[in-house]
Amino acid sequence: MGYIQFEDVHKSFGNNEVLKGITMGVEKGHMATLLGPSGCGKSTLLRCLAGLEEVTTGKVYVDGKDITDVTPRNRNIGMVFQQYSLFPNMSVYQNVAFGLNMQKSPKDEVERKVKEMLKVVGLEEKIDQYPAQLSGGQQQRVALARAIVTGPKVLLLDEPLSAIDAKLRHSLQIEIRRIQKEFNMTTIFVTHDQDEAMVMSDEIHLFHDGRIEQSGTPTEMYTAPRTRFAAGFIGSYNIFTAAEFKKLCGEDTDAPDVAIRPEVVRLNYETSAPAPRYYAKGTIVNSLSHGNLVRYTVRCHDIDINSDVMFEKHSLLEVGEEVEVSIRKTNVIMLY
Repeated sequence: MGYIQFEDVHKSFGNNEVLKGITMGVEKGHMATLLGPSGCGKSTLLRCLAGLEEVTTGKVYVDGKDITDVTPRNRNIGMVFQQYSLFPNMSVYQNVAFGLNMQKSPKDEVERKVKEMLKVVGLEEKIDQYPAQLSGGQQQRVALARAIVTGPKVLLLDEPLSAIDAKLRHSLQIEIRRIQKEFNMTTIFVTHDQDEAMVMSDEIHLFHDGRIEQSGTPTEMYTAPRTRFAAGFIGSYNIFTAAEFKKLCGEDTDAPDVAIRPEVVRLNYETSAPAPRYYAKGTIVNSLSHGNLVRYTVRCHDIDINSDVMFEKHSLLEVGEEVEVSIRKTNVIMLY
């Protein structure tokens, strides 16, 4: 059993079943990400763990204890929302101290813990300022400090970075991960952004229509998707039906679909390695620069396949140019 454990959790709103038998665990000290599109049930599961929603059937455990019917305030869980929910009429100090004061902690202990936590999140100089005087990133760090300062068993983050611009979001991803590791805090992070999940996570649980489609480490999820949905949501795979794959590579497959990562698709590739490969002739129909990468779309037998190639100015290929596509056979992933 994981430090956090869901056992056959169902949740319905009227006739709408949002969670359809979720069974999963999260290891102690891990950052686990619930990943998936809007409406797949990931935030609902988070709210069930926090006690903000009652499960229809099933059990929820933390540290081996059944908390299914425990009130939210007695679950010892910290939570940060997309909207930071800071008290606008309270200073940074007062916002972070709020939970400790609710616990009736001694005044000197409150002061010590708040100052320590503001140092951890790099906001000690903002201690007397109010939320309206802070940037979005600073407000998010205040919300994080407030959630952690009480020493919760579990930290829940519900899309906390989705309203922040891309550059700041990346720095906050690194900051949140650093703090989570420093405190060894078991954390569940909800996002629809697969890149964010890859950066933040020890483990990823991919949701689809109220169920878990696949779970694994970021590397496992990226390199070994099991279904068409997983391959389509994580990464930018080339995905083909069995019929399309046969047309492209001339070989039958037992799987209904196959996936091939763009970075393993070689163009005009010369090698002396004996590894078996598929080959096909094609024409470049599009090229798109992605910083240090160029993505070429090659049309082979009326089938389009993408290839990601490191940018080298002297070897750029042109639209309309004929090329040979090659794919190592072991890089073809069967989807079921």
